[in-house]
Amino acid sequence: MAYDNLLIVLAIAAAVPLLLATAPRLPLPGAVLEILAGIILGPAVLHLVEADAAVELLSVIGLGFLLFLAGLEIDVQQLRGPGARLIGTGLLASAVLAALVGWCLHAAGLVESPLLIGTALLATALGLLVPILKDSGAIDRPVGQLTIGGASGGEVGAVVLLSLLFSERGSGVGSKAVLLLALVGVAALIVAASVRVGRGNWLTGTLDRLADTSAQIRIRLAMLLVVGLSAISLHLGFEAILGAFVAGAVLRMVDPHAERAHPRFHMKLAGLGHGFLVPVFFVTSGIQFDLGALFENVGTLLRVPLFLAALLLVRGLPALLYRAAGLSWPDVAAGALLQATSLPVIVAAVTIGLKLDAIRPENASALVAAGLLSVIVFPLIALPLLQRSRRSEEKRLVTPEPPATA
Repeated sequence: MAYDNLLIVLAIAAAVPLLLATAPRLPLPGAVLEILAGIILGPAVLHLVEADAAVELLSVIGLGFLLFLAGLEIDVQQLRGPGARLIGTGLLASAVLAALVGWCLHAAGLVESPLLIGTALLATALGLLVPILKDSGAIDRPVGQLTIGGASGGEVGAVVLLSLLFSERGSGVGSKAVLLLALVGVAALIVAASVRVGRGNWLTGTLDRLADTSAQIRIRLAMLLVVGLSAISLHLGFEAILGAFVAGAVLRMVDPHAERAHPRFHMKLAGLGHGFLVPVFFVTSGIQFDLGALFENVGTLLRVPLFLAALLLVRGLPALLYRAAGLSWPDVAAGALLQATSLPVIVAAVTIGLKLDAIRPENASALVAAGLLSVIVFPLIALPLLQRSRRSEEKRLVTPEPPATA
């Protein structure tokens, strides 16, 4: 097995953050640059690199790890807090809109599978959203909490639907629903057993003692959890990404305060994922991107803004409900734009859809292109809105109330 292509892929992964560091005003997330670099250096343009067996294998593992890290961001408290009803209503509205948009596009003869398109439109790029909200100082504000809650629900819903409706394995939807309950049951047992065993002082002390040695026991156990639930997911007839996603959510529930109790653990997981596996997936997605299909005719190219508008409609419009929580209109608009930011699940849905012949290459390219534009354009518009809203709040807090007149 030759490593030439993998070497180029890793060189791209290393060059992207260096480029962003030298050009800090470049308004592009690293994932977008990695995909664009893969397109340019891949068969679509320069043909300097291709996705061989080694690259494909690491790309599949990278996709699983990306979903694992997304699951790790799921905070159950966000889904059952004070804004849970608004988040749930918004998610239901998104699901209805996704189904309507998918059906309309199918009725117009533009797409093959309305369910695949609707599922792809339902997700939000939670892993990209959290850093944006943290950097803008909005993560602890109501707009940040509601947006993350809505994004979490969309991510969970999209991954579950993708596994239920579009798996290469298994039988009907009813049987898969029963098997999904079995997977949830296994995850619940793991959570209960881990919490019970974790109460023992001996085990906790042993984990703490081995965590930062060459044993790296927390990382090894986390990898065991990811691969184990992915294997169970495959045996139950689902895609491995569902098991990886559930593994992240399980780890979050088992150790909800890990970022404060042992922050190095999350840094190590992020280092393994974002430093190695996840960039391979994004670069490979660019290498496999069918640029020729996108520019084959004007109709295909026009589907990019159509899919982008569909993302904003399906995920952005329900954010209007957040106005009931007291959010200002700039915060509502920012939340709508950020919830409509989506890429990883779109790429995963397109990858699965192409294998199942559920989507044409030109639609796959247009949908991924729309996802790329969403992570570039929507945050750029949302960030000034968040800053304006925060300045208004600070001004209200500083400005004293005028004295009451007699």
